[in-house]
Amino acid sequence: MSRNPILTDKAFAPESSGGATTTEAPPSPADEWNQAQTMQAAQAGSFTTGMAQQGPIAPATTGRTMTIGGTAAATFLFLMFVVAGGWVGWMQVTTTTGPGIDPQTGKQVVSATLNSPVALFVALFVALGLAILTSFKPKLARFTGAAYALTEGFVLGAISHLYDARFNGIVVQAILGVAGVFLAMLALYGLRILRVTPRMTKGIIAATFGVLFLYMIGWIMSLFGNTAIFTSSGPFGILISVVIVTIAAFNLLLDFDFIERGAKGGLPAYMDWYGAFGLTVTLVWIYLEMLRLLARLRSN
Repeated sequence: MSRNPILTDKAFAPESSGGATTTEAPPSPADEWNQAQTMQAAQAGSFTTGMAQQGPIAPATTGRTMTIGGTAAATFLFLMFVVAGGWVGWMQVTTTTGPGIDPQTGKQVVSATLNSPVALFVALFVALGLAILTSFKPKLARFTGAAYALTEGFVLGAISHLYDARFNGIVVQAILGVAGVFLAMLALYGLRILRVTPRMTKGIIAATFGVLFLYMIGWIMSLFGNTAIFTSSGPFGILISVVIVTIAAFNLLLDFDFIERGAKGGLPAYMDWYGAFGLTVTLVWIYLEMLRLLARLRSN
């Protein structure tokens, strides 16, 4: 069954090989998962099938296994890396106060200049590459996840300063908004008001890929100088932002479900970092879209 585009069940599938090898390959995440199923199972099933089985689940390893607390601690550490990278990125923007008056705010115009656009784009592509690498190599999440948090934090810091120069205080509002969304979705999931069913999962995944397609269309249009799809502050632009924030928020449910299933199934301890990485990616996405939504609202 498909899951979050980052926290995907494909991460537990054995890696394919081009031919026969003479040495025995180390156990893959799929093997470790299969070992975590009940002793009554006749065959090792998929990740989703294993979670549906009844009865006690044997630990996947003899050592420490994945836990919700461990994932929470790893997520907190990654977010601290995001903040550290964000501070560096924030310093890459220089603001100057002009003589004019902003007609919307009634205050002096504040202009912001990015000191090194090249550094921003390099950090963006590095973060993207690290995200892709981590999604295929969960065992590296402890290291690649930290590197992703630092580089993505750098990008967020620079973007946040650009927004804050135009809309004073918007960064604090966005952070509070993300915290509110996170706590609300956690409560809805924990109280089982919203249940992650196969149908819901497919719907969220389809909507997420729809947003990715929209991003691609917007990027192509920007190449021709048309950025209205992401800069319009009219009702249609606000509606798009609300829909995207909602879809991103529902991705948190898939993250919570993945982490809970992994902890109950006794996955190896390194999956704490993989689960934390996926959660960090979703929170970063929500923050960026929250900034865009608030900017559109404050432009009216």
